[in-house]
Amino acid sequence: MSRTLRAEHDCFPLIRPFRIARGTKTAADVVTVTVREGDATGRGEAVPYPRYGETIAGTLAAIERVRSLIEGGGGRTELLAALPAGAARNAIDCALWDLEARRSQRDVAAMIGGPEPHAVPSAMTVVIDTPQAMARDAAALAGAPVLKIKVDANDPAAQIRAIRAAAPKADLIVDPNESWDRAVVEAMQPVLVECRVGLLEQPVPADADGWLEGFTPEVPICADESVHVAADLEVVARRYQAVNVKLDKTGGLTEALELAQAARARGLGLMTGCMVSSSLSIAPALHIAMMSDFVDLDGPVWLREDRPGGVVAENGFIHPPAAGFWGTTT
Repeated sequence: MSRTLRAEHDCFPLIRPFRIARGTKTAADVVTVTVREGDATGRGEAVPYPRYGETIAGTLAAIERVRSLIEGGGGRTELLAALPAGAARNAIDCALWDLEARRSQRDVAAMIGGPEPHAVPSAMTVVIDTPQAMARDAAALAGAPVLKIKVDANDPAAQIRAIRAAAPKADLIVDPNESWDRAVVEAMQPVLVECRVGLLEQPVPADADGWLEGFTPEVPICADESVHVAADLEVVARRYQAVNVKLDKTGGLTEALELAQAARARGLGLMTGCMVSSSLSIAPALHIAMMSDFVDLDGPVWLREDRPGGVVAENGFIHPPAAGFWGTTT
C-alpha cells in the first residue's frame, strides 16, 4: 500500500508576547507532517528551535531528505537511524505513531503499555517582566497548582518573591533559560528555599555546567538544554537531579520514551516540557506526562487559536484532546 508524506509550515499567532531570557516571540511557527497510507492518516508537529540551530526551512529540508524512506514504508526504527534527534525527526516520528494507531486500531497508550492520558496539573508560565507585572500575572493564575517563572539574571530574587507573594499556594518552577552563572546560582539558593521553589530548570549554559558535578543544591536542578537523548544521561546524571523530556529535543516519542525510562532507572526526577506549540505537539507528550513528576505543557494556552479538538486548559490542568485527535482510534 502506497504512502504519501506532506510537510508544511504553520503559524499560530500568540495572545501576547512570550518573553524569556533568550528573547521574545509573538507566534508559534511549527512544521506539520502528514503521512497517509490507504484510508489512514497520521499527523505530527515539531517546533524548530534556533537555540539548536534549527529553522523552519532547515527542518523542511531535513524531512525532504527522508521522503523516499518514509514513502517507501520505512518505520520509526529506520527513522532513528536516518535523522538525528531534533524537530524534523519529531514531526515524522509522531506522525508514524498516529498512523500506526489508526491502521492497527490500537491506541498509542496500548501500544506502549501505558495508561490512557488524563487531565494533569501543568505549569502555567509567567514570562519575564517587571516584578509588579509578573505578580499581576501570577495573581490571575493563583488558582493553578503549578507556576513556571521565567527569569534572567536581572534581579530574579525580586521577581520570584513577587510571584510567591501573589500565589502563596502554587508549586513553583524557576527557569532562567541558561542565563545565570555559578555566582548567581549560589547566591540564589537562600531565595529559592525562602520562596519554596520546587525545581530550578537549566540555570546555566549547557556548555558551562561541569561545575554542577561538585555542587549540592538546596533545590533540585533540572536539565533542559543539557539533555536531549538517553545517551546524554551518563554525564547529566552526575550534574542534575531531574531531566526535562521534550519531544522536539529527543526527536519524537520513540526516543522520549527511552529517555524517560532511562532517567527513572537512574533515580532522576522527570519533567515533561514543550515549546510554544499547538495541541498536536502536546498530545504525544501527554504519554510522557503520565510518568512525570512535573508537567509543563501549556504551549497551546498561548495561542489565539489552537487546532480544532485540541487540549483544554482549565484551572491549571491540561485535559487531553478530543477522541480521534491524535494517537487514538476513535
